[in-house]
Amino acid sequence: MSKKYDYLIVGSGLFGAVFAYQAKRSGKKVLVIDKRPQLGGNIYCENIAGVNVHKYGPHIFHTSNKTVWDFVTSLVEFNNFINMPLANYRGKLYNLPFNMNTFYALWGVTTPQEAAQKIAEQKRRAAAEPQNLEEQALALVGRDIYETLIKGYTEKQWGRQCTELPAFIIKRLPVRFTFDNNYFNDRYQGIPVGGYNKLSAALLQDVETKTGCDFFTDRSHWENLADKIVYTGEIDRYYDYKFGKLEYRSLRWETEILDCTNYQGSALVNYTEAAVPYTRIIEHKHFEFGTQAQTIISREYPAEWQEGAEPFYPINDAKNTALYNKYAELAQKEKNVIFGGRLAEYKYYDMDRVMGRALKSFEVGNRP
Repeated sequence: MSKKYDYLIVGSGLFGAVFAYQAKRSGKKVLVIDKRPQLGGNIYCENIAGVNVHKYGPHIFHTSNKTVWDFVTSLVEFNNFINMPLANYRGKLYNLPFNMNTFYALWGVTTPQEAAQKIAEQKRRAAAEPQNLEEQALALVGRDIYETLIKGYTEKQWGRQCTELPAFIIKRLPVRFTFDNNYFNDRYQGIPVGGYNKLSAALLQDVETKTGCDFFTDRSHWENLADKIVYTGEIDRYYDYKFGKLEYRSLRWETEILDCTNYQGSALVNYTEAAVPYTRIIEHKHFEFGTQAQTIISREYPAEWQEGAEPFYPINDAKNTALYNKYAELAQKEKNVIFGGRLAEYKYYDMDRVMGRALKSFEVGNRP
């Protein structure tokens, strides 16, 4: 007996939405469900006072993959936003990523040779074989950059001392000896004109969707609706935590409407001092060059993940990677379930990689 749908897609984030788009265009019958009250996953924007607020944290689309860029720009127009974040340490501002503007603010150096010499002097005092994140950072960029721009921010982000974090978290740190404040090296970059909800709407146009539906509250019902399932949630939950629970870091935001046109002059300012409890302030209107009379800011606070909280960052240490690999072995044996996205693959992905993987997954899953 044939089922009602070819695909049930669990989750309307980028992986699920891109897969749904491809499936619909190929004549497949598709149903997308999401446990949240709205579609779009973590790229969903809430309009407050005329400003598109990135409800689940800031998202800046960037890629060097022309196939993905051509795909996404065929759906929506992008503006020319360039990510140029700042770091605030004890009231002094530094440009990110580490570049000549950063080195001038730190040391007063004005040439690449002076900056390189300063870093080299500090690196020489670092451990030869880094055993933790602190030693790795010192080996890469030296003590001044580490203590001013890395240590406090990282310890807040992960809720652990840098000496307790594995070195591989920062295998490399971008250092530029040019006065270039563009955070990304990718060829293409921007924000959808009108916000990310426009992108979600374009991907899910004419696709049947249902919100407020938790796959696990009536699992057998949803499984019996479709021939195949595309699952984008936590992989350990799919298997009822049979090997144990994977660990995450979570986030929370405090959002304010301010009666001024411009609060900080930048979309993103990181607070790298340990004494400041939040990691950054997001001023949402700057993503779209807003001219509204008011502005909206969100202070971002890292948090330990607990049951019921949003899982944002996989903790890809040795213990959790070994646990994930057990679940991945089960997933590989599934004939009618496709796992995709950061939660199902227990890996932090940039948006372009999620989209690229979804395009590839649909292609592979539908080869004759």
